Amino acid sequence: MRGTSIAATAAAAALLAACGATSSGGAQPNPLPTHTAAPTASPTTSADCTSTADIAGWPVERRAATLITLPVLNFNLDTVPDELAAGAGGVLFLGGDQAPADLSKRIRAAVGAAPAPGHPLIMADQEGGGIQRLRGAIPDLPWPRDLAATNTVAQVRAKAAAWGRAMAALGVNVDLAPVLDVDDRPGPSSDNPDGKRSFSGDAATVSRYGVAFLQGLRDGGVLPVIKHFPGLGGTTGNTDVRPAPTKPLATLRAGDLGPFRDAIAAGAPAVMVANATVPGMTTHPAGLSSAVIDGLLRGQLGFTGLVVTDSLSAGAVTAATTTLGEAAADAIESGADLVLFGATDTDPHKAQLGAAGIRDSFNEIIAALRDASASGALHPDRFEAAVRNVLRARGVALC
Repeated sequence: MRGTSIAATAAAAALLAACGATSSGGAQPNPLPTHTAAPTASPTTSADCTSTADIAGWPVERRAATLITLPVLNFNLDTVPDELAAGAGGVLFLGGDQAPADLSKRIRAAVGAAPAPGHPLIMADQEGGGIQRLRGAIPDLPWPRDLAATNTVAQVRAKAAAWGRAMAALGVNVDLAPVLDVDDRPGPSSDNPDGKRSFSGDAATVSRYGVAFLQGLRDGGVLPVIKHFPGLGGTTGNTDVRPAPTKPLATLRAGDLGPFRDAIAAGAPAVMVANATVPGMTTHPAGLSSAVIDGLLRGQLGFTGLVVTDSLSAGAVTAATTTLGEAAADAIESGADLVLFGATDTDPHKAQLGAAGIRDSFNEIIAALRDASASGALHPDRFEAAVRNVLRARGVALC
């Protein structure tokens, strides 16, 4: 992490032994525990709310686990039961040409392993067109650009609400959509991450349809995640593959930030931050930049909800950091609340998506967050704020 070594300290070595993380040159540690008991209620915890004092008293490993999303390839939830039992924040479905007929049953079984409080975030990319991870389980929708070209704003809200109800019936409670990038070029492709994923090349059109889409998802009982802040429209490279810049900050302010500003004003509960650099603001990936997250998103746009990283396995991130743990600690230190990894088709570490790879990555992130907390690089207030934001997204009332 910036200004902090990730070399193992004595405390980190103890954590690695307890949690099963694998260092690059160390001995094989013990495996992850197969279950974690829910925190015991105290007099400050009632049936109506969970005390923030109790949460602050959780072991650091438990709090760190809350900030991690587990990648699940081809709906194989059998790869993550131990991590869910240890308190992972949620899962993200990847790959798969079609959702299995028994998906809702699989989700119910997986959720049953998770400790209280709250419900794990069960996430999918359901944007429309070629980005529909739940294909076969819910009706198809066109690419967002085609959706906006052939439907009124009210119709898009109604269709998104129907999608939300269908997702919620499966047990999927988070949609990594809508895309609020402003783009009218061909794509998506290796040169353009957006293309038809964008509603339009006109910022006002993106605002109208993007807000309608997120409102529809909420109507249907699903938490929408607007993306990719501060806007990937016009980006000349796909950050899944390699580093790339957004438009200059002054250009973003003149137009591309508009859809995000309008969505936040409309009550958007969650934002995904891009992995692109932002000329005029940061040479680091935006999701690892306090200037972007705390300064622009929270400070200037007034966003108070959940901040989610894009995949920390993306080429733009691996080019800027040494390890996945370093990237995750940087992201949380910079203002993100929930980290994603292993979520790109170009991920060079495909082993991350098997049970052993997920376990090792999960433990690596926990170790890095514990190191950052112990060294002071991760301030206690930032750590606790991230945990609270994830728990609120999971439906936990805090008091």
